[in-house]
Amino acid sequence: MTITPVILCGGSGTRLWPLSRQTYPKQFIKIGHEPSLFQQTLLRLKDRTLFQPPIVVSNNDYRFIIGEQASEVGISLGAVILEPIAKNTAPAIAAAAEFLNELQENQEILILPSDHLILDEENYVNGLIAARNAVHDGYLVAFGIKPTFASTGYGYIKAGRKLERSYSRIDRFVEKPCKTDSQEMLRSGEYFWNSGMFMFSCDVFLDELAQLQPEMKAKIELSVAGAVRDLDFIRLEKTEFGEVPPISVDYAVFEHTRRGAMVPIDCGWSDVGSWNALWDVKQHDRHGNFLAGDIALNNASNNIVISDGQLIALNGVNDLAIVATQDAVLVSHLDQSEAIKTIVSELQNDPEKSAFTQEHKTVHRPWGGFTSILSGDRFQVKKLFVTPGKMLSLQKHHHRSEHWIIVRGTAEVTIGDRVTLVSENQSIYIPQNTAHRLANPGKIELEVIEVQTGSYFGEDDIIRLDDPHGRTVNE
Repeated sequence: MTITPVILCGGSGTRLWPLSRQTYPKQFIKIGHEPSLFQQTLLRLKDRTLFQPPIVVSNNDYRFIIGEQASEVGISLGAVILEPIAKNTAPAIAAAAEFLNELQENQEILILPSDHLILDEENYVNGLIAARNAVHDGYLVAFGIKPTFASTGYGYIKAGRKLERSYSRIDRFVEKPCKTDSQEMLRSGEYFWNSGMFMFSCDVFLDELAQLQPEMKAKIELSVAGAVRDLDFIRLEKTEFGEVPPISVDYAVFEHTRRGAMVPIDCGWSDVGSWNALWDVKQHDRHGNFLAGDIALNNASNNIVISDGQLIALNGVNDLAIVATQDAVLVSHLDQSEAIKTIVSELQNDPEKSAFTQEHKTVHRPWGGFTSILSGDRFQVKKLFVTPGKMLSLQKHHHRSEHWIIVRGTAEVTIGDRVTLVSENQSIYIPQNTAHRLANPGKIELEVIEVQTGSYFGEDDIIRLDDPHGRTVNE
């Protein structure tokens, strides 16, 4: 029997701000020419002799990004399950287990975060194979990482009595410890970082959930039974799911079960939870710098510098994280990068600055996306990019008109009952209150400069008359 991977794809990764934003978090970010962390997770699961097509559990905001990034790396997904409300890992895992158990009983499932890095894939697969021995013996497996330093940012698992050569009982879980405790745990050699990866049989997990969290089990069962299919997505029933308490699978099940086992796995693991952690796992130049984008250096060492377009020049500085996006610049000492979440929290609580934690100036949509260029009291300018074969919704606006200038490719433009092909260096005007649609019938990406004029430019002035992606107004 092959393993069914379940990828948990929520979370916002605030410590990697300003690259990571709420609508486009760290698991989807591509730095340089590398695939995103989510795509790397998918690519580790491509062996169909070992893995079934993966199941992804996420939310409504990320559903099209998931499909797009999976398609880019040629991985077919088994299903995308959408939570109506974020409820932590236990309800997400329970919903996936219930869904899979309805399809086929006794499936072996592998729970994976979408935003972790694995450097040694051979040892990773060997660890999974070792874990199957414990699963076949009826255990719920947590994967432990041998710590390399006294981290206060990770949870820990204390290994108990050896059950077999490759796995031990779980003695206890320890949440993020203080510095003194983490140093003592490192010295003892009995503690492992909690990787957030798990493996078990669906029926064993659901049996334990019924014993330990019977109300959650009942609510999740009803939510899965009431789920509806929407295009390529499975939407869990909202009312029952909304009554489930937010709780981690560690606390809900693993800290209480007698069936818990830990398999140590040495695979070059990192949760890439901070700029310091990212610097640790990246290749450096001869001065210890990791650079991505247009960078100029003089007498600078041990820095991580990332630029999304603009030139960054460093002179005589060391041990910094400098990250520039289209609308924000972060400068932080690497040793302080864990505390960036404090800045993000303050920005989120400031009405005038909270947008900097929500979206980038470039926003992704199922048809492509747009970059905001310029705005004023009565105008707004964007660059639209439309994927070949995709189209926007048929829509109209009450408060603005639009002027489209084609700068690359050929556009198929619908205005009212008229359909027109518009080529490069041509433009077309869309009056206020007129139904219109933009489509890309060509083989290359379509690029359009959109000039909006009017009294209001909010996304809630998009009145969708027809949408091939099944979206509501603000999507």
